[in-house]
Amino acid sequence: MRENFRRGGDGSQGSSPSVGGRLRALVTAHSVAGQVFVVQLALVLLLSVAAVVALVFQAQSSMRDEARQRSLVGAESFAHAPGTLAAMKSADPSAVLQPQAEAARKATGVDYIVAFRPDGVRWTHPDPRLIGKRVVGPGFREALKGRTLTDTFTSSLGTSVATMVPVEDKDGSVVGLVSVGIRAGRANQRVAHQLPLLLGSAAGALLLVSGGAVLVNRRLRRQTHGLDPAEMRRMYDHHDAVLHAVREGVLIIASDGRLVLANDEARRLLDLPEDADQERWPVAELGLEPRLGALLASGREATDEVYLAGDRLLAVNVRPTAPFGGPAGSAVTLRDTTELRVLAGRAEVAQERLKLIYDAGLRIGTTLDVGRTAAELADVAVPRFADVVTVELLEPVLRGDEPQAALTTELRRMAVRGVPEGSAIYRVGDVLRFVPGTPMATSLESRRAVLVPDLRRSGEWRRQDLEATQRVLDARICSLISVPLLARGVVLGVASFWRSDRSDDFEDDDLTFAEELTARAAISIDNARRYTREHTTAVTLQRSLLPQALPEQSALEVAHRYLPAQAGVGGDWFDVIPLPGTRVALVVGDVVGHGLHAAATMGRLRTAVHNFSALDLPPDELLNHLDELVSHIDTDEARAAGRRPGATDGDAVAWPGIGSDAEGGRPDGGRTGITGATCLYAIYDPVAGRATVARAGHPGPALVHPDGSVTFPEVPVSPPLGLGASVPVETAELTLAEGSRLVLYTDGLVEDRDRDIDTGLAMLHRALESGGRRDPDGICAAVLDAMLPEHPSDDIALLVARTQLLGRSRVAEWDVPSDPAAVAPVRAACMRQLESWGLEAIEFTTELILSELITNAIRYGAQPIRVRLLHDRALICEVSDGTSASPHLRRAATTDEGGRGLFLVAQFAQRWGTRYTPGGKVIWTEQSLDDGQQEGGPDSAEDILDQWDDVPAL
Repeated sequence: MRENFRRGGDGSQGSSPSVGGRLRALVTAHSVAGQVFVVQLALVLLLSVAAVVALVFQAQSSMRDEARQRSLVGAESFAHAPGTLAAMKSADPSAVLQPQAEAARKATGVDYIVAFRPDGVRWTHPDPRLIGKRVVGPGFREALKGRTLTDTFTSSLGTSVATMVPVEDKDGSVVGLVSVGIRAGRANQRVAHQLPLLLGSAAGALLLVSGGAVLVNRRLRRQTHGLDPAEMRRMYDHHDAVLHAVREGVLIIASDGRLVLANDEARRLLDLPEDADQERWPVAELGLEPRLGALLASGREATDEVYLAGDRLLAVNVRPTAPFGGPAGSAVTLRDTTELRVLAGRAEVAQERLKLIYDAGLRIGTTLDVGRTAAELADVAVPRFADVVTVELLEPVLRGDEPQAALTTELRRMAVRGVPEGSAIYRVGDVLRFVPGTPMATSLESRRAVLVPDLRRSGEWRRQDLEATQRVLDARICSLISVPLLARGVVLGVASFWRSDRSDDFEDDDLTFAEELTARAAISIDNARRYTREHTTAVTLQRSLLPQALPEQSALEVAHRYLPAQAGVGGDWFDVIPLPGTRVALVVGDVVGHGLHAAATMGRLRTAVHNFSALDLPPDELLNHLDELVSHIDTDEARAAGRRPGATDGDAVAWPGIGSDAEGGRPDGGRTGITGATCLYAIYDPVAGRATVARAGHPGPALVHPDGSVTFPEVPVSPPLGLGASVPVETAELTLAEGSRLVLYTDGLVEDRDRDIDTGLAMLHRALESGGRRDPDGICAAVLDAMLPEHPSDDIALLVARTQLLGRSRVAEWDVPSDPAAVAPVRAACMRQLESWGLEAIEFTTELILSELITNAIRYGAQPIRVRLLHDRALICEVSDGTSASPHLRRAATTDEGGRGLFLVAQFAQRWGTRYTPGGKVIWTEQSLDDGQQEGGPDSAEDILDQWDDVPAL
């Protein structure tokens, strides 16, 4: 190897270097001797400097200690000197203390002695001008507490030490204070005496170092055979970097297959003997894996080929050395990829679990159904986290109640995934109780996840059922994590994750993930539970508010459907209300929102419509009154919200709106207005075959004609209820042939998040055309089959009414002149009509009623006066006139000659009332058609008179 490097000399006698060259070589830092010399020189200088510094610090410390002692002794001596206390208590302390202080200062050699009052005013000072002025600084306040203070500080004159001593009276009170200051002496003087000795020692050491360096340099040159030091340093630097610094194994293998060189990393990775490269062992004798040994012995080039070496996976690279100027052989590098693969595996697992958590957030809780949410948890976990998952919930959770966790509480299995349900120990729907001590019972009781890493070695979980658990073991299930379903601190159930021997056993790291996954599901299950409770309450309320059964009537054949939204019941409603004169009112309404508030609001509106219908108001007037009522309700509730404790100005002026879907009220719990309600009100008259329709913000009706054609009649639309702002409601008159189908619906049928209203109306048109010839119930079914969304986002109310006409043979009318003599002929004609209808049983009562009503119309009314009899489910007598004066029922006094006629009408008619028309009013009565006498009805005139005991005898 020596021939490859430049020589500093050939070692012959005639080539000895000169003295100057030796000196230059000695001080050259590139040579080993020069480096040793420089290091030794630096060490000598460093030790010398350290000695000087230590000497200086020692001198300074000694000076400060001496100054502190002198300052303390001086201050204590002056403060406790005889006469000091008396002088401080005298009338002029400065006159006594100033001379004493100056004398003591000069005698002791201190810089100053200052005596001052407790408030800081000086009595003495070397500078008489400062007497009477205050001491600067708060330090003396500590001395007022009776303490002696010594402080070291640095000023322009150097380091100084001051001691402050309090002078106390006999009672312990501080009369004054004495402060003595002195500058610390300079350390240079002491150092100067010892410096020559120190420098002499350093010079002697330097001479020894120089001589030693020369000897070392000569010996090294002989041992290296004159190699240039720089080349030697570079060669060994590279050698160390390759063999020791790199974290890859390096092998040099000769052409004969023997190991020439191996660095430390290669020895560690291949577990090589220490002398394997020094003894040039053959590769075949190194004890390597056969495939790896064959590769190294062959000398074949390889790039990142992975081979097994013990329990490690090595990436091996082989390159020939000859092309790069070296002897024939191979250079091999080895890189350990085991840890990288483990880390990559862990990162892959962590990434997969993050993705699983993300998927769980998307897939769990898609519905507000408790059972479905539990099944979604199992679907997400299998097979990505566990091979089998079971979920059990406490029984109260299924009913929407707040559960009370206890070991005796029954649980119901809601989901099983990973095995066929038929082979599971407990199937979905089975009720079970966990035996105390089992992992499931323990997790429920402790509210913590429980890990059983090896079921085969655990006996606690087998307490539940020895036979059934043996079937689990036979199915090769070997690991379990049981996690309680916790939400808002309430235990809802338990989820169990099982792994078979085909997967890795559960470990402690899996507990955290299982708890996080289960916590997400528990929140969704709790939301579903609370929704179930609200939904059950709302359904109960709504069922009590919707029509329980449609009333009997002859004008319309009616069928209906009501479907709540997937999010819960809402405010859609319908009604069928019989009206006087065989007429029928059809009502469909909608209240924005869902939940208790919407259902309660629907009930309020339905009751209001019933009350207004009892007044027999036209549709436009009824909607106007309903709009005014809603406005008053909203205004009153807005005022109430503004008056409630804690209300803000914004609460008082904000218009109330629809409450929360979940709770049935606004978050502030105060305002529950009903703004946003819509309504369609129609009155059908089977005698005339006409329908009067009005709507407030509601979709218009559809009409299926008897021939099957479908139209959407134009009905003027008014603003929704509560927003009408006194805008008059307009009506539409529709002439309906017998057998027509009038279709009323809410917007949930034709409008959805996935389609607009135009598309919905077109679909409704097609559905009615295809099923329009069916009966009303068949039309309802056909429409919902064609239009019902998969997941309805709004309620749907559908009302289909097929029109019927009251035959002309069942209607009789007479015009009545304004002459009392006309009463008898009209009454007789009515009796003949009753006989033709076979209603002789109620002739006498009808005659009495008609006589009173016709007589009142002639006496108090105006033309035109008409009498109409309608033979339907009841006998309806109508007497109309041209005035709007309404009769009032009253009890006549014993002295009154009249006033009893309307009372008789009310007594013997089943119902009676008054309705107003554009040309006047109609007074109507209804009488039952039951065979025989109406219960309580009169048999003769004597029976009528017998009802008044106070009538005088005639």
